[in-house]
Amino acid sequence: MKIVMAVIKPFKLDEVRDALGSIGVQGLTVTEVRGYGRQKGHTEVYRGTEYAVSLLPKIKLEVACPADQVGKVVETIAAAAKTGQIGDGKIFVTALDHAIRIRTGESDAAAL
Repeated sequence: MKIVMAVIKPFKLDEVRDALGSIGVQGLTVTEVRGYGRQKGHTEVYRGTEYAVSLLPKIKLEVACPADQVGKVVETIAAAAKTGQIGDGKIFVTALDHAIRIRTGESDAAAL
């Protein structure tokens, strides 16, 4: 089992969620986060005054999936979240040692 974590632009959330649903992903966790990458934020002008925005709003998705589906999940997220502009985001894949469904007590792959 693996956890796929993706940090994407907020306006891409619906596209990514729909794309994941179309490949059979049954659940995901979404968190509103703020951060920066190589671009280190940007500047905005509000009422004639320039402001530095150093932490940009992003969406963090977490998807737990069987190891054999990781490639498909990563490809789907990357394709749906891509705009071709700086700040499209990152995808991270980590190992998931154990999972338990609280309601039924199912564990590991059955809990996903």
